Amino acid sequence: MSDALPVVNHFVGGQELVSTSGRTAPVFDPALGEQTKSVALANKAEIDAAVASAKAAFPAWRDTSITKRQQVIFAFRELLNARKGELAEILTAEHGKVLSDALGEITRGLEVVELATGFPHLLKGEYSENVSTGVDVYSTKQPLGVVGIISPFNFPAMVPMWFFPIAIAAGNTVVLKPSEKDPSAANWLAGLFKEAGLPDGVFNVLHGDKEAVDGLLEHKDVKSISFVGSTPIAHYIYETAARNGKRVQALGGAKNHMLVLPDADLDLAADAAINAGFGSAGERCMAISVLVAVDTIADELVAKIQERMATLKTGDGRRSCDMGPLITGVHRDKVASYIDLANEDGATVVVDGRDIVNNGEVDGAADGFWLGPTLIDNVPTSSKVYLDEIFGPVLSVVRVHSYEEGVDLINNGAYGNGTAIFTNDGGAARRFQNEVEVGMIGINVPIPVPVAYHSFGGVKDSIFGDTKAYGLAGFRFFTQEKAITSRWLDPSHGGINLGFPQN
Repeated sequence: MSDALPVVNHFVGGQELVSTSGRTAPVFDPALGEQTKSVALANKAEIDAAVASAKAAFPAWRDTSITKRQQVIFAFRELLNARKGELAEILTAEHGKVLSDALGEITRGLEVVELATGFPHLLKGEYSENVSTGVDVYSTKQPLGVVGIISPFNFPAMVPMWFFPIAIAAGNTVVLKPSEKDPSAANWLAGLFKEAGLPDGVFNVLHGDKEAVDGLLEHKDVKSISFVGSTPIAHYIYETAARNGKRVQALGGAKNHMLVLPDADLDLAADAAINAGFGSAGERCMAISVLVAVDTIADELVAKIQERMATLKTGDGRRSCDMGPLITGVHRDKVASYIDLANEDGATVVVDGRDIVNNGEVDGAADGFWLGPTLIDNVPTSSKVYLDEIFGPVLSVVRVHSYEEGVDLINNGAYGNGTAIFTNDGGAARRFQNEVEVGMIGINVPIPVPVAYHSFGGVKDSIFGDTKAYGLAGFRFFTQEKAITSRWLDPSHGGINLGFPQN
């Protein structure tokens, strides 16, 4: 690693905090396969500094008027919308996703920012007059304090925006720990919020690895943890944070199925399978990774998907490609290993994405972390290709005899994040949405990520904790309710009474 490479440091108290830990991690340009910078990995002193900054800023931000807080959120929205092209370039350079996909990610994050601008209505309490003679009861919603956010590499802008706009609008202060694989977007967003008028210390960015994560989970001044990532880590986050007395929302992994019935529009279904399976190189928790095809139409559907895959261009996301590289070489190799497993388990590899490695089309980027779209048919449900969350551009096809067999397959899975059905039968669709044990359901929609005013989250091993992300659930998570019982005495009040209060 060259000492000349720039270092991404923490953003604490409204400015760069240069790390003294002596530890860094490499940050790559996935299309070039080259390290372009390093990111600081926090030590205990830096963890404590970030939390202390947020704690010190909390009282003033909590007591800032709703009108002023709303103006800052609006200003942030306007700046982000005007300058989202800058952020998209950062995402592509560190994650590898194509620019259009990066812009789409930012747009979905903006939806939550826009929801947060309407927060005054969502923070209103309730009032009951004369619950007893001269006694009123009312409730208020108040912020928690310092909240921790731990976000994954696959959406370094959108996933943090699922949380921090709502947390900040509600009056909390934030410590965000982004993925060390693509850290720069978090600093950029924090700087932009400062430019929008957010006071120093309200939004802090702490870079690091497990030491930083554990530091937030165990810190006595952090009141809540919001997490998105793999299921094993989500389980660990939930257990550790809850044991330390924190409110937790931990969103885990997925293995999303798309059931295609014989009456479906197969061209629509084939297009959807391509878009949902290979967008963002399959590195998203809502990707369709299993196509469940009723066997009477399976051959035709697989042929249509294979035909479309031949038109996809994999390459540098800055050069008008359809799909970019994977995030790191280690991750690329892990995803590619499932293709060997498929062969060993008796599946049929229809399109092998490893064939594009060292493809000259990538214009000198032969060392990038390339794996092209991959299609595997006849995948046994006992295979790790079916069971594991591969998190890459690998679409598995499982054939079933009927609707009932398809639903049973989905419901018997460990995960319950997203699913879709493709059909022109309204009765089948209505039955599916009732019977399937999944949190987010698409009907002829392959990636059913809800809009910002509906909440995001699955069931089973796809979520730990009771609260989903954004929407009304997000505001409930980042606030605590107080109930106040009041009586203003008049001259006719009585004397001392030690009995239990009664109406």
